[in-house]
Amino acid sequence: MEWVLAEALLSQSRDPRALLGALCQGEASAERVETLRFLLQRLEDEEARGSGGAGALPEAAREVAAGYLVPLLRSLRGRPAGGPDPSLQPRHRRRVLRAAGAALRSCVRLAGRPQLAAALAEEALRDLLAGWRAPGAEAAVEVLAAVGPCLRPREDGPLLERVAGAAVALALGGGGDGDEAGPAEDAAALVAGRLLPVLVQCGGAALRAVWGGLAAPGASPGSGRVEEKLLVLSALAEKLLPEPGGDRTRGAREAGPDARRCWRFWRTVQAGLGQADALTRKRARYLLQRAVEVSAELGADCTCGPQEGNGPSLFWWSEKKKDELLKFWENYILIMETLEGNQIHVIKPVLPKLNNLFEYAVSEENGCWLFHPSWHMCIYKRMFESENKILTKEGVIHFLELYETKILPFSPEFSEFIIGPLMDALSESSLYSRSPGQPIGSCSPLGLKLQKFLVTYFSLLPEEIKSSFLLKFIRKMTSRHWCAVPILFLSKALAHVPRHKALGIDGLLALRDVIHCTMITHQILLRGAAQCYLLQTAMNLLDVEKVSLSDVSTFLMSLRQEESLGRGTSLWTELCDWLRVNESYFKPSPMCSSIGLHKTSLNAYVKSIVQEYVKSSAWETGENCFMPDWFEAKLVSLMVLLAVDVEGMKTQYSGKQRTENVLRIFLDPLLDVLMKFGTNAYMPLLKTDRCLQLLLKLLNTCRLKGSSAQDDEVSTVLQNFFMSTTESISEFILRRLTMNELNSEPTVGSQIQRVVSMAALAMVCEAIDQKPELQLDSLHAGPLESFLSSLQLNQTLQKPHAEEQSSYAHPSECSSVLEESSSSQGWGKIVAQYIHDQWVCLSFLLKKYHTLIPTTGSEILEPFLPAVQMPIRTLQSALEALTVLSSDQVLPVFHCLKVLVPKLLTSSESLCIESFDMAWKIISSLSNTQLIFWPNLKAFVQFVFDNKVLTIAAKIKGQAYFKIKEIMYKIIEMSAIKTGVFNTLISYCCQSWVVSASNVSQGSLSSAKNYSELILEACIFGTVFRRDQRLVQDVQTFIENLGHDCAANIVMENTKREDHYVRICAVKFLCLLDGSNMSHKLFMEDLAIKLLDKDELVSKSKKRYYVNSLQHRVKNRVWQTLLVLFPRLDQNFLNGIIDRIFQAGFTNNQASIKYFIEWIIILILHKFPQFLPKFWDCFSYGEENLKTSICTFLAVLSHLDIITQNIPEKKLILKQALIVVLQWCFNHNFSVRLYALVALKKLWTVCKVLSVEEFDALTPVIESSLHQVESMHGAGNAKKNWQRIQEHFFFAAFHPLKDYCLETIFYILPRLSGLIEDEWITIDKFTRFTDVPLAAGFQWYLSQTQLSKLKPGDWSQQDIGTNLVEADNQAEWTDVQKKIIPWNSRVPDLDLELLFQDRAARLGKSISRLIVVASLIDKPTNLGGLCRTCEVFGASVLVVGSLQCISDKQFQHLSVSAEQWLPLVEVKPPQLIDYLQQKKTEGYTIIGVEQTARSLDLTQYCFPEKSLLLLGNEREGIPANLIQQLDVCVEIPQQGIIRSLNVHVSGALLIWEYTRQQLLSHGDTKP
Repeated sequence: MEWVLAEALLSQSRDPRALLGALCQGEASAERVETLRFLLQRLEDEEARGSGGAGALPEAAREVAAGYLVPLLRSLRGRPAGGPDPSLQPRHRRRVLRAAGAALRSCVRLAGRPQLAAALAEEALRDLLAGWRAPGAEAAVEVLAAVGPCLRPREDGPLLERVAGAAVALALGGGGDGDEAGPAEDAAALVAGRLLPVLVQCGGAALRAVWGGLAAPGASPGSGRVEEKLLVLSALAEKLLPEPGGDRTRGAREAGPDARRCWRFWRTVQAGLGQADALTRKRARYLLQRAVEVSAELGADCTCGPQEGNGPSLFWWSEKKKDELLKFWENYILIMETLEGNQIHVIKPVLPKLNNLFEYAVSEENGCWLFHPSWHMCIYKRMFESENKILTKEGVIHFLELYETKILPFSPEFSEFIIGPLMDALSESSLYSRSPGQPIGSCSPLGLKLQKFLVTYFSLLPEEIKSSFLLKFIRKMTSRHWCAVPILFLSKALAHVPRHKALGIDGLLALRDVIHCTMITHQILLRGAAQCYLLQTAMNLLDVEKVSLSDVSTFLMSLRQEESLGRGTSLWTELCDWLRVNESYFKPSPMCSSIGLHKTSLNAYVKSIVQEYVKSSAWETGENCFMPDWFEAKLVSLMVLLAVDVEGMKTQYSGKQRTENVLRIFLDPLLDVLMKFGTNAYMPLLKTDRCLQLLLKLLNTCRLKGSSAQDDEVSTVLQNFFMSTTESISEFILRRLTMNELNSEPTVGSQIQRVVSMAALAMVCEAIDQKPELQLDSLHAGPLESFLSSLQLNQTLQKPHAEEQSSYAHPSECSSVLEESSSSQGWGKIVAQYIHDQWVCLSFLLKKYHTLIPTTGSEILEPFLPAVQMPIRTLQSALEALTVLSSDQVLPVFHCLKVLVPKLLTSSESLCIESFDMAWKIISSLSNTQLIFWPNLKAFVQFVFDNKVLTIAAKIKGQAYFKIKEIMYKIIEMSAIKTGVFNTLISYCCQSWVVSASNVSQGSLSSAKNYSELILEACIFGTVFRRDQRLVQDVQTFIENLGHDCAANIVMENTKREDHYVRICAVKFLCLLDGSNMSHKLFMEDLAIKLLDKDELVSKSKKRYYVNSLQHRVKNRVWQTLLVLFPRLDQNFLNGIIDRIFQAGFTNNQASIKYFIEWIIILILHKFPQFLPKFWDCFSYGEENLKTSICTFLAVLSHLDIITQNIPEKKLILKQALIVVLQWCFNHNFSVRLYALVALKKLWTVCKVLSVEEFDALTPVIESSLHQVESMHGAGNAKKNWQRIQEHFFFAAFHPLKDYCLETIFYILPRLSGLIEDEWITIDKFTRFTDVPLAAGFQWYLSQTQLSKLKPGDWSQQDIGTNLVEADNQAEWTDVQKKIIPWNSRVPDLDLELLFQDRAARLGKSISRLIVVASLIDKPTNLGGLCRTCEVFGASVLVVGSLQCISDKQFQHLSVSAEQWLPLVEVKPPQLIDYLQQKKTEGYTIIGVEQTARSLDLTQYCFPEKSLLLLGNEREGIPANLIQQLDVCVEIPQQGIIRSLNVHVSGALLIWEYTRQQLLSHGDTKP
């Protein structure tokens, strides 16, 4: 088209001056400048052929350049890129620039003046150096791209070098002064696509300057943007890599650079392979592919230049190993391309090739790396960072399995990769989920593989590397916020690393930091388990000669004793043993050195820290001193008890040594001070405080966890020691509490002393409460009781003055409860602790004297224990305390309410209701991940749902009764988001009801009957968790299953918070009920009716529900509970509900529910045959009501032998059954016929055994029916289904009587019927749950038949399982999916405004002359599919009716971004005739895809190169008026009956046929 225009202009005038002068007149539009460019290029061609005017043309070219083009470019350079242009539209500006640049290049060549090119280049270079955002930078690039080829390599060499340097700097993001990404990306794209390719064509200095800028140290991947560098490298790949087909002489090869020999080039490629941007990854793959192809074609050896380290080169080539190298890189590139799909079913077959890469990469001779391991790491990094988490998990597992089958040489890159990308990937919690079919509570497969990998890898590391690797690994665990699950399994893996002296003080500090990281985890059990594993890690990997006992004790203090390190656990024993073995090897502690002990000894260290602790500093005198830090008291008490237990271990090996003597050695300084408390009034206050703190911490820490707590000798001796000092301590406490009462201005010291004293008193009360033998039998109130009862409740401590506080502050004060100084910020916590301790003492008092509490509202005039004998006032004070205290301080108040509320519920109901509300408000505001939540919840349940409270509330039926029920439903609702809440409630209520039922024979469950809704909700309870919640539940179950092996299970109370235990508790409670007890009987009957109501309610709420949905699960639990209740239900009650049970059989139910309904009907009919007439009536319902639900009753009939077991006369029943079944054997529904035939076969077997002559008349019909179904020919579905239904467990193995047990109801049948694993309750859980005892004589736990050994759906697995297993075990797939990725599509879309043909060329796509017109198509799905097809096969343009379709989601889903790479043109249907006529004038053949009277067969039609396909509308095809515009109609040959194909499919077939013919005509066999 362009040449035709130029020829037409030249034919009108042969004078170039006149012609060029005419074009230079007028407005500088894009069309005018492009026409000028066409003409100058035509004149340039003629000049080259020697047919142009010798004198006039150069002069005319100079005039055009100087007079028109240069001023035009200068004017365009005067505006910023993208700025407003009043004369030109923004979209045409770049067209003008490009056309003007090309015209200028022709002018320079025609003028024959190289100086002109140099001058223009100098001027443009100045603009370019000013930065991309400076005015004229874009125009400068166009000028330099235009005149660059005209510069002389030798004379203009320095200029070319400067231009190349500036261009590279700008392309790599170094040019310009703007920080915005948009302009910088535009600059890099324009320079890389326009300027740099021109410069490298100049060769010599310019090429060397460009390569020097790219390979410079400052341009390494770490310092620049990888995307921009790869953009430049991919654009210049043909020049930066040797040309295989060019001049191969030595001089020619040495003239240009060889990027293969530069290690920075390969580091850039590797960085690009792991980038998030898909186009950047594509460029990196292209460069790698191109380098491999060049190396193979050159056939010369090549080695990448040296880098740090002694490993293999990043890239090398040897002609001797060409085949191996080609195989390696072919597989490598295939894997990288396949990973682009993010589809696991495509990627998984390729993973065996990754194993082959390792086989190629390691030398069999010397076991060293042949290929640099960083290439393998690129693959794993790409998998780890995939958007598809399944692919990420596959990548992580594949990496962790590396050392299971092969031994890889050590490489620093591997260690760095483990510390970096691998650990980053391991931070994703979802990777640790269970595998399908894996039992609940088993360890995560990924966790096991991580553990095995770390153990293996560490053992293979060189000795000198192990310490640094572990230290980096542990420090990496502190570098981010880890979720509970990953940090747990990482800690577990570390704990299993074999013992090695790898860590010093730095490692110990790093482990301490990791422990601090676990504290942010909300899941208490998981963080406790992680702490246990981290302590085991320290014991296994610590080099004791590099750390002191002081360092170890400080580390131990970072562990929370209430979560992990509890005395009496296996972890405590392991720690004691470790200290015993290593105590003589520790580095001397500074404290021991200061007192002259140079030999390390645990006993000496502990003795020294105790002595140092009880000393008071010389500067601390007077009444006022700061509150001592609790940290030191915790540390000393911990080390004292560890040392005592270590000494106890030694007695097993070397003579017995009494614990009393050891403790006395350690605690003599403390006991001496405590004995002087009562007599020495001038003892320093700091010393008294510190001693009291140590006393409290010793008593707290010495408590054993676990079963051996009763036999603890240390605890007994310790208590005996302190009991001897109680009189002295009591005198001191009472003195400190009562002194200075009249002081109007309290001092900090006096107030703190009262706090500490009250805390000590509270501890004494708790100790006496826990040890009943310490209490006096007499109820006579001593001075202690009188003092406590007379306390002014909720009395706050007056806040000292700020000046006084500051004067006694100390820099070492800490800020936790009771560990906090008397600063203004912490005074409120200190007062709260003081009030808390008051209520601890009062709780002790109320429990001891609960019989003295009056139940009426009358006041006692002269009470000797006011707090006990004036309960209303005490209850009011308790409500006041709930408003004052924080949630972690209210526990003793709840304990008091438990005693007070039952006494006052009748007389002061409103006050009790207020206490319920206030307490619930506190509970509901807490998080269930807090340690304080569970004790508070337990105390709350114990006082609100106390059996006495429930009984009184139900009796008076007042507001308290409804308030309790309201709270009950709120707790159930809360348990949906806080797992374990309902467990606490149901367990406490069932235990209290069981106790009451055992004490009273009749009427014992009256309280439970009034709250039967609680048991109902418990029987059907169970939430459907999100995947992340289920993961945490699974891991917690795994930790709990570890039992005593994990100390966290012993330290923290295991409340069995799993949802299953709610149902287990309710079921075991129901099993304890006695059907002969009237109150029990009424309770069960009421519950059964409520369960049937619930089933009907769920059925009405949703007529159809999915398998394993919440509706399915609830109905399943309803019928499970009814089965449990059945043995205690009598005939009279069943007579009232039998119709409802039969009606449930007609409901549309899931399989598991049908089995339960069928089972309970069989049991009812077996026990009470009187209901058989009602059962026969079920078969006489109308056909519409029955449909396939009749299968339920036919399944019951198949067990008629069980039903009639106790009936002497069976003939009539069998006859009735045969008549009913035969009717249904001829039903039109295939499923009904199958069930009827199974029942008929079983019934006929019973008849044969009984030899009933009356049935002889039916014998021919029955025998023929059974013979026909048994002898079905072929392998069709009918025969398979007949075999399968006979093998089904319900008909083949299930025995309704022998299989009646909890295991079948709750585990076997749900498992066999396809219920999700969450609904399987193993019998072990019933036995482990001991809160509710087992009924005497209860024997129906386990199934007595072979049913438990069956697998679910054995018959169905044979059809689908075998091939999949074989496929997974295949070593390497012979062929795999591979997406076609054109390697030439490497240069980005530099200009979105380019003409479509230019853009396609830039993308490296083959330029087709096919136009596809889809303006008549309406559906976005068809348009999206066509767009994808056109892009894949390289159509030149797709015409649509409206460009708005590309924003449609359905279009985008089908097109998968093809619209970004394919030119789209909008031609509305009314404009089609004009468009088609225009294309006819351009030489296109208009082809219609339609069946007409004169249409041609597609297989016989030969497509012209310039073809236009017109596709018709989905419904109406091509309208008649448009058929007249067609040159030819083509139809697709059909063999079927359907009249036509989908329009997208039709279009795709024709597009492919056109492409195939064009490929054949051009001699190409590949698309």
